Amino acid sequence: MAVFMSPITSVMQSPVAVCLLVVCSAAVFYAFRYFRVRTPSSVASGAKADSKVSLSLESYLYPTPEAYPDWSIETTKPLPYRAFRYGPTYHVTMGLRTVSPDAWIELDNHFPKYHAKKADRLANRLEKCVHTDPTAWDASIELLDELVRYLPARYPTLYRRTPVGIDNLWSGESFNVVQRPLAEDPMAIAARLVQDDLALMIEGEDGRYYLRGGAILLAGFWRLSDKLGMPLEEIHTSADVPQYREKLHRGMSNFFTRLRCGQTYCRNNYFIQVDDDLAWSGSIGAEDDEVVSWSTAEKDRAVEHHWFRSERQSLRRLPKSKAVVFTIRTYFHPVTELAQEDYVPGRLASAVRSWSDDVAKYKGRDKYGRVLCEYLDREHQKQLDRGLDMSKEDELHSYPF
Repeated sequence: MAVFMSPITSVMQSPVAVCLLVVCSAAVFYAFRYFRVRTPSSVASGAKADSKVSLSLESYLYPTPEAYPDWSIETTKPLPYRAFRYGPTYHVTMGLRTVSPDAWIELDNHFPKYHAKKADRLANRLEKCVHTDPTAWDASIELLDELVRYLPARYPTLYRRTPVGIDNLWSGESFNVVQRPLAEDPMAIAARLVQDDLALMIEGEDGRYYLRGGAILLAGFWRLSDKLGMPLEEIHTSADVPQYREKLHRGMSNFFTRLRCGQTYCRNNYFIQVDDDLAWSGSIGAEDDEVVSWSTAEKDRAVEHHWFRSERQSLRRLPKSKAVVFTIRTYFHPVTELAQEDYVPGRLASAVRSWSDDVAKYKGRDKYGRVLCEYLDREHQKQLDRGLDMSKEDELHSYPF
């Protein structure tokens, strides 16, 4: 949910806010199309289905996923998302796509590193990174149940379902999800099971969706405590998200209202970070500072300090609680590593230069743009000098890879 962006002047920009923004505008097209499909009960009765009932039937069950082909915690590499396009113009668009429910959660051989980082954060920053409001309790339990049903089927070499919950075969952890009280906050348990950050949006009596629960442990640029309790529009307006009011506000609201069970939407974004901390980008200030911003970042750090941060975000509705669950899986790689891939340095340099002034300010380009683009230009030229055929790029790569 690109939905939780921190204000650039008071709370740092969030890869997550752009998501919702982007997720919601263009998604309205897809949501609209699905919204016109009538539910089985309405077809049988010939009556017009009530919108809330038709959007999320309590009896709906997401299908049991197929096992991920040949998945291994040792050898399955992160998917190579490279979600940037050539300039000269940068368009604020959805970048939204529907995916199979099977592809809801992505795990790979970086799981041990993410698991360890999350465990450390849960041990030392639990109250600041995890929260479940009473209004989100049922949804958090439902999310946990969905993960317990999904993960052993999708990743059977990592997880095993038990009569009371789920076992992690790699770490040796066992999670009892039926005991009451639970051993810890249900959002904390859910966070230990996946590499994603997790957020729950709950519909209020006014019809707006509010951030009521989350486990935000690896967000890099934003803090759960800054956004808890906010409705969608405030989450974004408080963050000064570029072109939100003009292009994205209405579409976002419509998307959340019309999202149906059975639909899974995904999108990708990207940012540049000038330090190597997956959990929190200290270059914008200490995590507990009252105000954090790109203004505190050191300018023109050597490219060895530049990291490519990309999020793969998903949105789906939980059938019983009707909450919308937002997952944020971060992929984090040194820019110097990415630049060795064919076509990447030229395309990334073009993309960074294409940002409009508001987007460039939001993404902090002034702090790293010169060093980054000069380096990418040199690496691109090396590829051309060794005979890289630019005419074949479209044959070999398609967005978001």
